[in-house]
Amino acid sequence: MPYCNLFIHVIWSTKNRVPIITKELKGVLLKHIKDNSIKKGIFIDSMNCVSDHIHLLISLGADQTIAKTINLLKGESSNWVNKQGLIKSKFEWQEEYIALSVSYSVADKVRGYILNQEEHHKKKTFTEEYNEFMKVADSKHLI
Repeated sequence: MPYCNLFIHVIWSTKNRVPIITKELKGVLLKHIKDNSIKKGIFIDSMNCVSDHIHLLISLGADQTIAKTINLLKGESSNWVNKQGLIKSKFEWQEEYIALSVSYSVADKVRGYILNQEEHHKKKTFTEEYNEFMKVADSKHLI
């Protein structure tokens, strides 16, 4: 049996980055995503969200792809919120996402970053954060 220890930091936002995740929704949404991930054999190491986006640290198994794993979590969770009638409007996630590999040596730092989202976003918006992630990612691909 293959052994894999691949950490991926995943970030995605609500559709059009609408701040629709209330404090009341946050708790039940995160619990549901965690419960659903266990049923699907997806290991979520850490996760947290704020009003317009979510961060997860996922450890991928040998037979899991980034795209399939994220789509399973996003699609099921948005359907669940809507079926439960947890908010008045339709709940949707944005199609795009960011997936960044995380070495085992910095996993604790990423966990802390994820768990401290509320404090972090008092200083920086999701758009600013997203642009920084993309700038760093693009600079790593320069030859």
